[in-house]
Amino acid sequence: MEQRTYHQYCATARTLDLVGDRWTLLLIRELLTGPKRFGDLQAGLRGLGTGLLASRLKHLEREGLARKVTLPPPARTPAYALTEAGEELAPAVLALARWGMKWAMGERQEAETFHPGWALLGLRACFDPEAAVGFRATYEFRIDDEVFHVHVDDGAIETLHGPAQRPDATIAMSEETLLRVTAQEATLAEAIAAGDAAVTGDRAAVERLRSLFRLPRHHDRTS
Repeated sequence: MEQRTYHQYCATARTLDLVGDRWTLLLIRELLTGPKRFGDLQAGLRGLGTGLLASRLKHLEREGLARKVTLPPPARTPAYALTEAGEELAPAVLALARWGMKWAMGERQEAETFHPGWALLGLRACFDPEAAVGFRATYEFRIDDEVFHVHVDDGAIETLHGPAQRPDATIAMSEETLLRVTAQEATLAEAIAAGDAAVTGDRAAVERLRSLFRLPRHHDRTS
């Protein structure tokens, strides 16, 4: 299939030639939190058929944005990971996420799916590096059956799927509670007080979360 192009000698147009097709940026989003198997990508992108997923992955490989890898033991299974060029799309994807949280989210529609792991991108998008200067901590989040962790290191952040080796604090809650907290219908402290979230480890590190991650308020685009 011939690749669609804007036929413009412009950096923005050339970039959109590479990542502007439907599902492509969402594949980048999925891979920004680490290598994923084909089945993992399919599970995270409901509505993307097997054939189109394979086609999009081949496109990303061909254009030097993703590559095939083998996951380390005990998995030892084929997966896909971003290349250096693919990783450098992170600021653009995070900027879209920040804009979306402010201008596009609103209420969840009935047909919309949600995966707690997508919160990793939201955490990176809302991270305040200045608030983390001189601070180091690793947080493990357990949202129903999904586990991911965040490592903050002196103004830098790393977000990955899976458990942390030595978390300073572990926060457990349901998907419903996570959505209420991210929608700012309740604070994490309120969820803990109500028994909707459980925390183990360094309480001071947990209290620091509010200053490390600043969620933007939703705005009405039409007002």
